[in-house]
Amino acid sequence: MVTSTYQVTGMTCGHCVNAVSSEVGAIPGVTDVQVELATGQVTVTSEAPLDTDTVRAAVDEAGYDLAGA
Repeated sequence: MVTSTYQVTGMTCGHCVNAVSSEVGAIPGVTDVQVELATGQVTVTSEAPLDTDTVRAAVDEAGYDLAGA
């Protein structure tokens, strides 16, 4: 298992958390997604390292931005 932490900007509420969790959780190989609304940190556990562009696409699909990557 691999755990990676990403910074997501633009989240302001529980709906935001659910949208990001749902989209990132749909990436093949992802086993767990934890979203910390206060800090914007998204911690993803997956079976193998994830491609940053794949995570960025999922976050974009949810309507938010992956910061600093």
